[in-house]
Amino acid sequence: MPMQKWNASQIAKKVINNEELFILDVRNADAFEDWKIDGHRFEYLNVPYFELLDGVEEILPNIPSNKEILVVCAKEGSSLMVAEMLSEAGRDVAYLAGGMKSWSEYLEPIKIGELTGGGELYQFVRLGKGCLSYMVISEGEAAIIDAVRFTDVFINFAEQKNVKITHVFDTHLHADHISGGRHIAELTGAVYYLPPKDAEEVVFSYRPLVDGVTVQIGSSKINVGAIYSPGHTIGSTSFVVDSQYLLTGDILFVDSIGRPDLAGLAEDWVGDLRDTLYKRYRELSRELIVLPAHFMIIDELNEDGTVAKQLGDLFLQNHGLNIHDEVEFKRVVTDQLPPQPNAYQEIRQVNMGKITPSPDQQTEMEIGPNRCAVR
Repeated sequence: MPMQKWNASQIAKKVINNEELFILDVRNADAFEDWKIDGHRFEYLNVPYFELLDGVEEILPNIPSNKEILVVCAKEGSSLMVAEMLSEAGRDVAYLAGGMKSWSEYLEPIKIGELTGGGELYQFVRLGKGCLSYMVISEGEAAIIDAVRFTDVFINFAEQKNVKITHVFDTHLHADHISGGRHIAELTGAVYYLPPKDAEEVVFSYRPLVDGVTVQIGSSKINVGAIYSPGHTIGSTSFVVDSQYLLTGDILFVDSIGRPDLAGLAEDWVGDLRDTLYKRYRELSRELIVLPAHFMIIDELNEDGTVAKQLGDLFLQNHGLNIHDEVEFKRVVTDQLPPQPNAYQEIRQVNMGKITPSPDQQTEMEIGPNRCAVR
């Protein structure tokens, strides 16, 4: 049967549309266990490529004949060879162009909703990494919040929408992925904002992002207002957009809360985290729609592929918001931390502007899932 070549965009549509897919992942077992392509209705078989060098006959009974089959490897080459063997064996099979590298880098822009005066808010979902970025659009202008390093995606999207990027924000100094914020600002002439308490070691200029800062996007009064919300980092800052949406950065997620240890200061910052979640956020309207900077599991996606939930619902459902004993909260937050993100110290150095790794090195730094949340 003919073999097909699929790109990451096609896989993303299958995730969002809740379609079935059988994935043969030919990476080593440890790589597969650490990180894979997640889908609501995906099935998996992991057989390392080196076990298939003599052919695929032994695994054919485990490969369904009535489902679409996708072969995946790290960068493409191994999956192409295995897909060819399965095709020759009569299976309807495809391989992922660019492998898991391309999956990690793909962004799917999804419209979150309308804003006052005809504005729009878009969420850029990085399904392979769990990163979420945002673009606020109003009357010819755009603001970007928590952009990942693929600057062309945001710049091209703004061009398609015929808007000028005027403001770029990072909610905090990221440790699990490389920010594209200041680079977008350099390329477009936009103003780049960063919380000064996270920026003590940066080697570039920025506009201080502090509590109470309000930036108007366009002439339809789409205000982006900053709320100091420490805990994940000492400078973590949230945004309320158009009095409708709460962009929480890495402080509050749909299914968890932010970890306070990525600068080695868990014991110092856990109190700030609690104050943000149990005091500052509880002063806000429960009608606000929470839009985090990451998601951890595929079940956090809504039916349209977005990651968003009303703040009032999270107060009822998110375990991290319902640990009323302060001592117990500190114990849970400090005792249930997942492994540190891959190369997180080096990523912080990149985001400070201290080192400039090559594109291939940046890819290696970001390999794997995000780990910004408490388990």
